[in-house]
Amino acid sequence: MQTFDVVVIGAGAAGMMCAVEAGKRGRSVLVVEHAASPGEKIRISGGGRCNFTNLHSSPKNFLSQNPHFCISALARYTQRDFIAMVERHGIDWHEKTLGQLFCDGSARQIIDMLVGEMQRFGAELRLSTRVESIEKIDGGFALALNDGAARTKSLVVASGGKSIPKMGATGFGYDVAAQFGLRIVETRPALVPLTFDQNTLARLAPLSGVAVDAVVSCGKTKFAEAMLFTHRGISGPAILQISSYWRESDEIGISMLPETDVFAALRKARAENGKQAAQTALAAFLPKKLAQTIAEQANAAGNLADLSDKALRKLEAAVNGWRVKPAGSEGYRTAEVTLGGVDTRDLDSRTMEANSVPGLYFIGEVVDVTGWLGGYNFQWAWSSGWCAGQAA
Repeated sequence: MQTFDVVVIGAGAAGMMCAVEAGKRGRSVLVVEHAASPGEKIRISGGGRCNFTNLHSSPKNFLSQNPHFCISALARYTQRDFIAMVERHGIDWHEKTLGQLFCDGSARQIIDMLVGEMQRFGAELRLSTRVESIEKIDGGFALALNDGAARTKSLVVASGGKSIPKMGATGFGYDVAAQFGLRIVETRPALVPLTFDQNTLARLAPLSGVAVDAVVSCGKTKFAEAMLFTHRGISGPAILQISSYWRESDEIGISMLPETDVFAALRKARAENGKQAAQTALAAFLPKKLAQTIAEQANAAGNLADLSDKALRKLEAAVNGWRVKPAGSEGYRTAEVTLGGVDTRDLDSRTMEANSVPGLYFIGEVVDVTGWLGGYNFQWAWSSGWCAGQAA
């Protein structure tokens, strides 16, 4: 049986970051990963270019039952710190929109950087290795692995959440937390497309594949980004963002021309050319299929000259005041992250150590800290992993 100072469960963003930092401190580190390759979520992120952080990352971009918990980690290891690491390794990057940073090349550059740093500081990486059981012993933990056993003084759980199970995601980390008496905040899919009931889908079937910039709201929260109609419902960045705030039975509000006074524009079009169809006037601002569907469903298929102000107001409401109640979401199958997780009340915000179990740490997605779309969840991984790496 091998003995280590630190065993990290999970070779994702948070786990590898922690291993690097613990290795820098001269700790003997083992990273176990059940998949055949490290950093699989890194590899597929950002269309294969990895949206590795966000210039605007701050505590306000994260959801948690304790919104103050993430403040310490994000302040101790910032987006600037990770950018500096990327630049030291000669990885070129660019800002896409809204502060989102991507590799100019492949996301594999980030994986290679982290694996290389682990090797540099002596951390051992074992792939295709499952943790079958964990036992608390004097001075640490005993782990039964599918290929042997290991003992460690510090155990770091960086196994992620339930999102994208086809990549091997499970609730393993929550089971470990429960085993040691930590509380779990109810988990649910986040950053996920929303679905409609069959009647709504039938009405909107012609719009599958149509995209539009929109302001999407749920309660007091709103996001202004692109929205995409799909054959299941709606997706796109604005929808993924609002999905983290939406709950079953909630309505969402959608404004598809938030910068335009649609009523005034339609009245102007009616005055200048009353013979044109309402959908033609709308198509000056919206995709043609969307304009047609809105006009048809508002019973405004005739010429503008034949439409009253009341009818134009109805069109305006359909464009900028659409209220719809999603039937659900696409679930963990397509969710980018998992909302909820290990209750932050049971963790030290500076070290990520369990308050009641010395030597046990939880980092990354498994914790009840969830970022917005746009590189924020990776920054949480880097920050929480770095913090644990200073202490484990």
